[in-house]
Amino acid sequence: MRTFKTSARDPARGSATERAKDGTKDTAKARGERAEARALAYLQGQGLALVVRNYRCKGGELDLVMRAPDGTLVFVEVRSRSSDAFGGALASITTTKRQRILQAANHYLATLDHAPRCRLDVVAIGPRRLEWLRDAFGAGEPE
Repeated sequence: MRTFKTSARDPARGSATERAKDGTKDTAKARGERAEARALAYLQGQGLALVVRNYRCKGGELDLVMRAPDGTLVFVEVRSRSSDAFGGALASITTTKRQRILQAANHYLATLDHAPRCRLDVVAIGPRRLEWLRDAFGAGEPE
């Protein structure tokens, strides 16, 4: 009897390690770093300034922490998908992921002397477009 190897990975997402156009290994980490760099360049072009990149704490991570021209602190989650299947990049933000982002934002705010105005944005990068959602969780400020 023939058996098939099963995988928890979604076939539409591809493997964790693929080949880049230049033939080098293209890991999920490398693709994520490129997506973050693209989002950063876009947001800087919109007038935001980088404060911190890849802020990590127990239980969460913030891809980008930016400052808007009006002084608002902007926590940015960057999501990237090579396909729009299954809802694309925006659909990949689960409740658990949202909670981790909020936890990391609260942790970051606790390191500051005072709590500035802030919001949580998402930059979703798909195969054909980049989408910037301001105040994506509708919270205005982290809970």
